[in-house]
Amino acid sequence: MQFFDSHSHYNDEKFDIDRKQIIKETLLSGVSNFIVAGYSIQSSKKAMEIVNQYDGVYAIIGISPNDIDNIKNEDDIKKAVEQIEKIYIKDNKEKKKIVAIGEIGLDYYWNKENKEIQKEVFIKQIELANKLNLPIVIHTREAVIDTIEILKTYPVLKKGIFHCCPLNRELVKEALKLDFYISFSGVITFKNSKNAEEIVNMIPENRILIETDSPYLSPEPVRGTRNNSINVKYVAEKIANIKNKQIEEIAKITMENAKKIFNIE
Repeated sequence: MQFFDSHSHYNDEKFDIDRKQIIKETLLSGVSNFIVAGYSIQSSKKAMEIVNQYDGVYAIIGISPNDIDNIKNEDDIKKAVEQIEKIYIKDNKEKKKIVAIGEIGLDYYWNKENKEIQKEVFIKQIELANKLNLPIVIHTREAVIDTIEILKTYPVLKKGIFHCCPLNRELVKEALKLDFYISFSGVITFKNSKNAEEIVNMIPENRILIETDSPYLSPEPVRGTRNNSINVKYVAEKIANIKNKQIEEIAKITMENAKKIFNIE
């Protein structure tokens, strides 16, 4: 049984002290594939440094809505997106390890003062993804209406993923209408995730993914510790229980789905 963690942050400073050891343990644990997600120019470069060292490990690159403090105007946006494109061009000439643009999107929970800049950065990265023929990976928090409106106005050619998808019925309904994939994290295992079962059951098998969002959102029964991709099994186990399936089935389904959306052979 092999797992695909569709979203992790081994480029986070929380892994600086033992990154190589944790990744080694991860790849020996039954997690044969995982994604290292960029969220800024620097973290996207760091993601590339990491994934180039391992087989079965891939990167997504982009600028998240929580990492645009230095972006103030259209010129700043243009320069930032050009930097992301340069990372892709360099990689595409070498190992072709970049499988999506992300994580990108909107976050009105942490940032309420720069909504218009967030929207523009999101749109420009959708346009970049279309230019590069890549899917996108979306971060959205308390911004459901604007996120869906942008996706309808600026269609993504290769579609994409709602990462760590909020347990919001309307968001999930609209995301599925747009043919996006839904990725669940350890949040669905939390005791206070009251509508997790309903939301998980809304997702058809061919649209469901699992992730850890390491080092954050550790699932039960390891909540409160630093998360890593080994723990993706607990997310798969929770989904299996909700859907009345064996964990092996969920591992296989989510592996196939991840490889399909990320175009991995």
